[in-house]
Amino acid sequence: MRIAPILLLLILAPQALAGDTPNATDIIKAAMEVWRGESSDGEMTMTIHRPDWERSMTIHSRTKGLDKSFLIVKAPKKDAGNATLLLDDDMWSYSPRIKRVIKIPSSMMAQSWMGSDLSNRDITKDTGVIDEYDHTLMGTREENGHTIYQIRSIPHEDAPVVWGQEVYTIRDDFLMLQQEFWDQDNQLIKTIRTLEHKVISGRPVGTRMRVQDQNKPNEWTELTINSIEFEVEIDDNIFTVGQLRSAR
Repeated sequence: MRIAPILLLLILAPQALAGDTPNATDIIKAAMEVWRGESSDGEMTMTIHRPDWERSMTIHSRTKGLDKSFLIVKAPKKDAGNATLLLDDDMWSYSPRIKRVIKIPSSMMAQSWMGSDLSNRDITKDTGVIDEYDHTLMGTREENGHTIYQIRSIPHEDAPVVWGQEVYTIRDDFLMLQQEFWDQDNQLIKTIRTLEHKVISGRPVGTRMRVQDQNKPNEWTELTINSIEFEVEIDDNIFTVGQLRSAR
């Protein structure tokens, strides 16, 4: 049985305050739960910045549980209607330009989404890291009245990922501060950092996040949360390939 996000906060936060450090896997799971909620419905702006150009997209995002995500681009007009579905371990995309639904193989989950620095896995808030990786608490530090956890996550040999490891920096209220992606040669490739956050529906939410390729310092992608609601009623029919085909 999956524990609700707010209940996880009640269970794990007192442990941190009492000096009884929670398990690394529990910290990762709690952060993912707080990040997604039991369900969420929101709108965000994705800005892709390059040295000689910049463009933005408005995206409507809905999630349910840890394994259902549905995103559709609302603007600009030339991108509107592009949609992405994550259901359990499977992912599909729809392009109104070619009027086709395409299933994304696991080998392409690390590929760019809509030309951004976000991968297909990133944009759908995929939580496969919980079960597909082994998690180790590397250390803690105190910062602005909070305990900050640093966790190294090593993928299982059969995990459908390209990374050699991921490193998470998570605050004791389970706000995800930073995520690092390292390759098989132990080189840092990409970071996702929370630049701004606020408390929404009783949970800390990253409201502006930047994705940065370490080898391209003048290129980045930012996600800004314009609005979001948690624990909302969302029909399961939203998370179907049929709905993807009729996305508007």
